[in-house]
Amino acid sequence: MNEDSRRTSTDTGTGVRADSGVSTQKSRVLDPVLAALDPDHARPSDIMCTEGLHLRFGSKEILSDINMAFRRGTITALIGPTGSGKSTFLRTLNRMNDKVVGFAFDGDVTLDEVSIWAPRQDLLTLRRRVGMLFQRPNPFPMSIGDNVVAGVKAHRIAKGKQLNVIAEQRLREVGLWDAVKDRLNESPFRLSGGQQQLLCLARALAVGPEVLLLDEPTSALDPISTEYIEALLRKLTPALTLIVVTHNLGQARRVSDNTMFFYDGELVEHGPTEAVFDRPREVHTQRYVSGRMG
Repeated sequence: MNEDSRRTSTDTGTGVRADSGVSTQKSRVLDPVLAALDPDHARPSDIMCTEGLHLRFGSKEILSDINMAFRRGTITALIGPTGSGKSTFLRTLNRMNDKVVGFAFDGDVTLDEVSIWAPRQDLLTLRRRVGMLFQRPNPFPMSIGDNVVAGVKAHRIAKGKQLNVIAEQRLREVGLWDAVKDRLNESPFRLSGGQQQLLCLARALAVGPEVLLLDEPTSALDPISTEYIEALLRKLTPALTLIVVTHNLGQARRVSDNTMFFYDGELVEHGPTEAVFDRPREVHTQRYVSGRMG
């Protein structure tokens, strides 16, 4: 083969390889095809937003003018001193404060650009889409297996043998299957604290949430269980969006993409976790993340 024919097969003479051009062309064709297969491709990049949100109990204002967007598929840590409003804010995101005496709000919270308080918003559906894991394990007074699929039954997501498949899938996902596969009919209260929290996590995941709210999920656990759950939380993204209240600043650094710092009823600062911890803009933030304020 002479030099000209070699150049014809591999080089257009303009410095661009012909096969590279074909590959790029194919890529351009495939990219929109692959994007169309992504179930979230047509949805807003921010899954939840708060807009001018004020929260109060009776005449006492807890939080004022909170404007925040939660990027789909990320982990956001909520930090701040005790009483700064973190848990109240978290519980508002799936309307768990609605029945608390004296609770009132101004502003809005949206899920996929629809208000969580919209008249057509079904509360049971909202709490399936925006799940919750509490500070202390709260297994139901039923068997281990029934605990996992309790929400699945309530939402009529599956029935019969499908329930067994879901139970095994979610218990495997949280790493609990091997420990309980021969004990599914036993009481969950015979499990350790860490195992009970994993069981509650499996139950929350079983209904297929899009957002998972976690209120100090490891504060009552030993260091080994804490490390395991932190690693598990990272694996849950980007399929899920996680919003985590924590007093453990090391945990916030380790697991979160973004951090919100609450102080004295205000959202003082928020941004990428590394920036909030290493280059805080506000004096209160710097004092808190450096350990000079508890």
